Amino acid sequence: MISLVIPIYNEESLIDELIERSIKVLAEITDHFEILVVDDGSQDGTLEQLLKHRDNEKRIKILSLSRNFGHQAALTAGLEHAKGDYIAMMDGDLQDPPELLGEMYMKLKSGEYDVINGKRRSRKGSIGRRMLTYIFHKLFKRVSGLREIENVGNYSMLNRNALNGLLALKEKVRYLPGLRSFVGFKQGYIEYIREERKKGKSKMNIWKLWLLGSDAIFSFSKIPLKICLFLGLFGVVVFLLAGIYVLIAKIFGFALLGWSSTLLSIYFLGSIQLTFLGVLGEYVFRTYKESQNRPIYLVKEFYDD
Repeated sequence: MISLVIPIYNEESLIDELIERSIKVLAEITDHFEILVVDDGSQDGTLEQLLKHRDNEKRIKILSLSRNFGHQAALTAGLEHAKGDYIAMMDGDLQDPPELLGEMYMKLKSGEYDVINGKRRSRKGSIGRRMLTYIFHKLFKRVSGLREIENVGNYSMLNRNALNGLLALKEKVRYLPGLRSFVGFKQGYIEYIREERKKGKSKMNIWKLWLLGSDAIFSFSKIPLKICLFLGLFGVVVFLLAGIYVLIAKIFGFALLGWSSTLLSIYFLGSIQLTFLGVLGEYVFRTYKESQNRPIYLVKEFYDD
């Protein structure tokens, strides 16, 4: 059986096309499938639209969360409730075409791969957003050491063995593309052009993208801490040399720099220290969040058979 997991948040205008295209694609592959839609606390008519479709197609299952827990938490909820032997995850904005699911399934069915990732050959959208995404993927690949991650998002399909490995990772701050790469297994790719959103408004604004990016980097890399250490040592060397210069100047009666340069040095050091505290705070916060052991989502209702 194939399970298709789709997280949804306030996507009322897209539901009809999303469900129709998904059913058409999956029905061409097999009769044994389920579409598991995770309603991540939508405030519009998303849930009502989904229930109407479920009245006509019982293979649609709806996992309604108690509030908006976020995209990665909603995806995790769907993956943990999926029953299929092959499990696909796909965003609900139709920028990732469901028509690729058949090709993903055939690659997994061959036994050559355990995970098939949708790899974006290019993407449509604003230049600023594309540039930021490009920079993030390049940076994340370099600092995380995960080589299967560049231009890869949530769109993918896994066999049950690979999914069990993914679900064995229990951290609270989650970046699923990174975790999917981390678990290993045989990973393959299907390249595609990511379409521009045609209906509705993206829920991932620049701020949310920034938060997701920082979660990814701080969860998979210690490079920020190493940068802090390097800058700290560099500062020690610079100001040690400055101290020697001041000492020599006093001994030989040279004129010393004025207050402006001293204040600039103090402000520079202060800003560096605050940056260090911010980086350390990110790691401490994530450690604290893990120690709380709170669930990353709560189910309000599960519309199942």
